[in-house]
Amino acid sequence: MKLHPASSKRSIRLSDADATARGDIKTGDALDRAIAKEVDRISDLQRVLYADARYALLIVLQGRDAAGKDGTIRHVFSAVNPQGCSVASFKVPTEIERRHDYLWRVHEVIPARGMIGIFNRSHYEDILVPRVHKLVPKKVWSARYGEINDFERMLSDNHVVILKFLLHISRDEQKRRLEERLTDKTKNWKFRAGDLDDRALWDDYTKAYQGILRHTSTKWAPWFVVPADDKAVRNWLVARTIADALTKLKLRYPKADASVVGIKIA
Repeated sequence: MKLHPASSKRSIRLSDADATARGDIKTGDALDRAIAKEVDRISDLQRVLYADARYALLIVLQGRDAAGKDGTIRHVFSAVNPQGCSVASFKVPTEIERRHDYLWRVHEVIPARGMIGIFNRSHYEDILVPRVHKLVPKKVWSARYGEINDFERMLSDNHVVILKFLLHISRDEQKRRLEERLTDKTKNWKFRAGDLDDRALWDDYTKAYQGILRHTSTKWAPWFVVPADDKAVRNWLVARTIADALTKLKLRYPKADASVVGIKIA
């Protein structure tokens, strides 16, 4: 099974059934080996990406509360060199951030060429939250579809490769994970009362995500919907998609400068 970009030409559904992967899916030890293989591919390719320095890779992770954004980062990028990777998390805008346009805080953490940048949530929060909570008129949040497409097109034109993943979990699985946060002392700190407020708006968030997928999955910045009820399958699908995208770049190590070729070190 491979992930395919979301397309506005097809009906985009985010039903509970779509949170479970279908098709040829490995299980058990075979799945663990498949994940390890893709993680190793990313590690090897990252070293060439860093040396090549022609491209940057931006990974955008979105999903409902408890969808597994942290876990995806922890497992998929477990073997990369930290010097070539950065993670940015987007929470409620600060006082300074609110005094700028909504993309200001995003642009300043776009990865440089040679680097992998990971967004744990992203600029798409500035469509989701205002729409669902009715913080601004429709004409404001709907205009952001085109603004973000233009922004991402500019990044792509400047050699930033963009892959966007929506980690899609079912309502029952989210309930199970939220309850686990309440009972597991190592996860208590992750729980916030606002999670339940957002859960009560499940259908509204579904419509908002469907709108984002329909309007902002582009050739230069595609969205992939990841069935995320099974954490291992989620990690495998995301890792495989990233490794395949890096492979297509035909990365290469730079040739040594002629002035250093053949130098003998005493």
